[in-house]
Amino acid sequence: MKFNAIETALLDWSGDVLAIALSEENVELTGELAKLDEKLAGTLKELIEETEFEGKLGSGAVTRVGGGSAVRKIIVVGLGKAARSNDWRRGAATMARLAKQEKCQTVGVSVPVWNDDAASTVRAVVEGFELTLHQDTRFKSENDKGSSLETVDLLGFGGQDEAIDKSLKICSGTILARELVAAPANVIDPVTLAETAQSMATEYSLDLEILEKEDCEKLGMGAFLGVAQASDLPPKFVHLTYKPQGTPRKKLAIVGKGLTFDSGGLNLKTGGSGIETMKMDMGGAGATFGAAKAIAQLKPDVEVHFISAVTENMISGRAMHPGDILTASNGKTIEVNNTDAEGRLTLADALVFADKLGVDAIVDLATLTGACVVALGNSIAGLWSPDDDLAKALLSASERSGEKLWQMPLEDPYFELMKSLHADMKNTGSRAGGAITAALFLKQFVEKTPWAHLDIAAPVWTDKDNGYDNTGATGFGVRLLVDWVLS
Repeated sequence: MKFNAIETALLDWSGDVLAIALSEENVELTGELAKLDEKLAGTLKELIEETEFEGKLGSGAVTRVGGGSAVRKIIVVGLGKAARSNDWRRGAATMARLAKQEKCQTVGVSVPVWNDDAASTVRAVVEGFELTLHQDTRFKSENDKGSSLETVDLLGFGGQDEAIDKSLKICSGTILARELVAAPANVIDPVTLAETAQSMATEYSLDLEILEKEDCEKLGMGAFLGVAQASDLPPKFVHLTYKPQGTPRKKLAIVGKGLTFDSGGLNLKTGGSGIETMKMDMGGAGATFGAAKAIAQLKPDVEVHFISAVTENMISGRAMHPGDILTASNGKTIEVNNTDAEGRLTLADALVFADKLGVDAIVDLATLTGACVVALGNSIAGLWSPDDDLAKALLSASERSGEKLWQMPLEDPYFELMKSLHADMKNTGSRAGGAITAALFLKQFVEKTPWAHLDIAAPVWTDKDNGYDNTGATGFGVRLLVDWVLS
């Protein structure tokens, strides 16, 4: 599918379908739209009236144009109140679905400019089309033919070719994250995920360091290795680095939780707990490596370290027991009172590693707690940070990228709930405030670097089409991280 940013006006474009986005406040046909309706013999007005189209977000309607017109069909889609960049993504996603349904090859897109920012508008539209029409058919014996759409012309956006190119590179990272998260645990495991990192390093000239079990032992990564010890597959500590030409303006680290499968360990996940979905417990690593792919193509003047302690959490005679005490690489001791709270143990050693790199900021992201899902629902990730500037930067990136964050409290007194009689801390606190205590646990492993934690347990996967993500893995976090790095 090719995207073109062109100056061609609505009245002059020709092709299969002309797709027009309208907000609730702008359904009346005036100006150029009125002229278009006149040219089309009232077809546009008739479509709006017959379908009772009101511009509601996610709504759409399509009709055929008669009389030998240069345009075969018209699509109208709603932008709702047209307040957020995601409204444009959802509008574009609706256009994409209707264009696919109508078996169109060429689409002309007419949308208002979001927030007086033509480049961001283009980005939202391209992402809406590209990510909506992406289909992961790797594990199907018979592939769906997919979309016949070949060309999308963005009307009135001449000169925005760079924005299109940037958007497609970000989409490529998002799609990689989707495919990593969606792949089953017999396809993506610690070994194959490390091989994926190796392939990216080769293709995009990234520096790569993979620490094997013995290397991790020498660094004292007892928390990570405690989780890994039950698996028959070796753990892999992956450290990818993008370095710009010249002196970097900033140095950043992104740390992603990399549990390629989580059985729960000896605190086994039982029926109804979603154990069959635990291939997606490496959603943080998926987003981290997806961001690495996009950043490597975009080549910003920022050095970025992409880190994941990758393993499985399994059951065997070697498994860590509830009650075991582990020593992390910063010397802190942890009593394991729940082997199913394993992600924070792997992140502990990864954060200590990142903290020693001398970077300006660290962001970790993880499918960490069900408590965050309860608190924020299915489409919003939680944000915790003791650094106000970093939190504001991430919230701004969230607004631009359309990947939703909500800042949560780091209530330090809650850490008392994790105190242990025999160790420095337990790995879980009480059920109440579980997402907060998880963040407070991670905080113990960052000594000097501005740090933020993102709990992405809910939005990495959707069981119901939310308007702009297809059902399944969403690739959540890639667009947000890339925007943060670039800004």
